[in-house]
Parts: sequence; C-alpha cells; structure tokens
Amino acid sequence: MFDLDAYLARIDMPVRPTPDAAGLTRLQHQHRLSVPFENLDVRLGRPIAIDSATVFAKIVGERRGGYCFEQNRLFLDALAALGFAARPLLARVWLGVPEDGPAPPLTHTFSLVEVEGQDWIADAGFGGSYTPPMPLVDGAQAEAPDGARFRLEAVNAAGWMLWRDGPAATTDGRGTGEGWRRQYGFTLAPVEEADLAMGNHWASTAPGTRFVTHSIASLVLPHGFASLTDRHYRRRSGESAAEGTITDPRVYRMRLGLLFGIQLTAEEAERLFAEG
Repeated sequence: MFDLDAYLARIDMPVRPTPDAAGLTRLQHQHRLSVPFENLDVRLGRPIAIDSATVFAKIVGERRGGYCFEQNRLFLDALAALGFAARPLLARVWLGVPEDGPAPPLTHTFSLVEVEGQDWIADAGFGGSYTPPMPLVDGAQAEAPDGARFRLEAVNAAGWMLWRDGPAATTDGRGTGEGWRRQYGFTLAPVEEADLAMGNHWASTAPGTRFVTHSIASLVLPHGFASLTDRHYRRRSGESAAEGTITDPRVYRMRLGLLFGIQLTAEEAERLFAEG
C-alpha cells in the first residue's frame, strides 16, 4: 500500500492536488523542488533497485534522491494513489549528441498520464533541466518556471521529439546553445517491467557511460536550477547565477547537504570527491 501522506510530506505538499492538469503540474513541480536528482549510489558501488518498496524507502524514508528509474517509479505510484491513469514510457536522450550521431539507447523513463481524456507527458526524474507536464499534441508548447520553453513534435507515425530552448544556466551543461535543442525522443510503445529493468541495469553498470563515470546531482529551484557534476557546480535563480569548481571535500559534502539535501558521511563524500 502506497503511503500517499508520507510522500506528500516528503515533497512539502500539504494539500492533495486536484486530479486535473493543474494538479499534475503542481505535483510534478513540487516533487522536483523537493527531491534531488542524483546517481551517487551508482558511484558508491551500490546496486540500484527500482521496485516500489525500495524506491519509497530510499526517497521518502531516507530522504535521498535518485535518478529517473527511481524517481519516476515513485511518481507513477503517487499518480496511481491520487487516481490518475498513467503508465511508463522510455526515451532516448539526445542532449549533446551530434545531429549526425548514432541514436542513443533507451536510458530515460517518464510517464504518460491521461487527464480528462487527453494524454499528457509528465517527468519527475529528468536531471538535465526541468520540463513541465505537456499535453501530447503535435506542436504543443510549455514554459518552465525558469524561463525555458519546450515543444513537442510528432516526427513520424510512431515517434515524438521533445525540444528545449532556454538559458544554459538552467541545465546541467549538456546540449546548450542558441535556439531549439533536442532533449529526448520517444514512442508510445508499451513498456514492461523487464524493459525498465534492462534500462536501469545499463544506465547503472555500462562501462564508460555517464552515470558510471560522473557523480551527478541536480535540483529544481522555484525560478531556476542547480547542478553538481563531479566537482563543478552551477546555480541560477532568477537573474542570479554562480558557477565554479569545488576544491575541498568538506565543501563538497556541505554543498550536497545544504543545496541538494543529500546527506552523506564524510567518508562517502571524500570518496566521491576523490573520483571527481
């Protein structure tokens, strides 16, 4: 049984959202304001389990974060408890991939949600930027609280592409530049538990891949975004921005705790800092 009250307390949402588009938007935004995106357990050599009980215990019980396969499992369970009809989708992340580069693997998951007869996409677990929920309509656009704009494009009978145009400072540094940039592509094909398990295994174990080689944390701010990739941090809130490189493991641990809400032991922080 999903403990909805505990989840809503974890994301600092005292009132249950209404089962409509406005409620979905508030729920997702509050989730990302409160729960950091992070892959630090991967870097610490710990297996990543994505069953409902384990994810709930980690993110709600231990007040940790997680990456997309963890965060969107929790978010899907919360949506179900609130009466939304939703299912998972898988996506290929195109940030930083050259226009003529090979297709990346299916390493991102998010949700397809039916709201008042209309399909929407909702994503509480993308670590590179913040995408608000959007109706699944060709040409649909939305603006995030940080000022970035998003657009959906139906690229063929089965595929979709999500595009982003916004400040580089409200990303984790990938895929930035002037104008519209591809964020991720997806289809509406059914996603089975085995598909999620395969994507999670690849993302957390494949040698040389992003989550295996970099320590990553990010958090949505009310009007901005903060990220930490290895020792390099960046933060933008409104018109205020800061960026730099951390040179002391004690500062690294403090920043993880104070800015991202990730509490690690001194030994854990020193290990991640040394590998950064």
